[in-house]
Amino acid sequence: MKLKITIGERILTATLVNNPTTRDFISQLPLTLTLSDYVQAEKVSDLPKRLSTKDAPLGFEPTIGDLTYYSPWNGLAIFYKNRDYARGLIPIARIDAGVEVFSMSDSVKVTIDIIKQEKE
Repeated sequence: MKLKITIGERILTATLVNNPTTRDFISQLPLTLTLSDYVQAEKVSDLPKRLSTKDAPLGFEPTIGDLTYYSPWNGLAIFYKNRDYARGLIPIARIDAGVEVFSMSDSVKVTIDIIKQEKE
C-alpha cells in the first residue's frame, strides 16, 4: 500500500511498512498537518491521537525519506537528513522520491492520505 503526501501542488508517494503502528496511522487518514522543522533534519507534527506501539522495535535509525512515529511525543516525523538511532521511533513509511521539498522551509502544510487500490 502507498501514501499520497500533498504539499501545495506537489504530490509525493510513500511505501508503507507493515506493522500495527502503520495500520493505526492509516485509520486516522486523511490528515492535514503543519509540519515544523526540527534540528534542520526532520519535519514534525503532533498527531490527533496516539498510535499503537504493539510489536514495535525499541527504536529506529532513520535515513532520508523515512516517515516515522515518535511515540514519546505522539508525533509524526519526516526525515530529510539521516539521523542517529532514537529510542521510541517507529517506521511507518518511506517516501519514494522528492523528499528534498521538506528541507526548503521552516514549516510546511501537508495532507496525507492512503492511495486506494483499484479492484481487479
